[in-house]
Amino acid sequence: MIGKIKGKLIDIEGNKGLIETASGLSYEVFLVPTIIKNNILGKSLELFTQFIVREDSQTLYGFTDKEQINIFKMLLSISGIGPKVAFGVISFSSPGDLTTAIKNNDIDFFTRVPGLGKKSALKIVVELSGKIESGFSLSKIYMSEEDKLVLDALVSLGFKTEEARKIMINIPKNLSVEEKIKKGLQLGTTKKKKV
Repeated sequence: MIGKIKGKLIDIEGNKGLIETASGLSYEVFLVPTIIKNNILGKSLELFTQFIVREDSQTLYGFTDKEQINIFKMLLSISGIGPKVAFGVISFSSPGDLTTAIKNNDIDFFTRVPGLGKKSALKIVVELSGKIESGFSLSKIYMSEEDKLVLDALVSLGFKTEEARKIMINIPKNLSVEEKIKKGLQLGTTKKKKV
């Protein structure tokens, strides 16, 4: 999997850029508008990428930060939402605007995205609104495989799912799975004693 690319932007055609790496390899990447707008040809840049393989294509999508790529992955998890539509949603809006639109059930916000009809817009709002609570940002909703293991472990140790999610917000990201579980138990026990 190609997760990150560092190199020079040597060509732009529409919303695709050609990134030349230090090794001499060049990658054709779909770029969000902010990258195209802010990066002039010949300038070095670092992208978070998602590699999508289909029967008839292999496509690389480039993002400015982890929050954007996490939103992209969340959108892809919704049935009927493909990479082009998910990429269009991210290209059209900022993570903050997206969160607000979901919290406000603003279907019109999503129907303004090219290629996204009312039915799909409604699906996005319904499926993602259930995951957003006050105090949760989109970046916190997306969980890595490691975090899912930690969450499952905390639930199996007696915590309710929502309780475990709230505990996980305070667990440092740089710990191993085992360390995260131990830290989660400490935080959860401390919280219960206070109550």
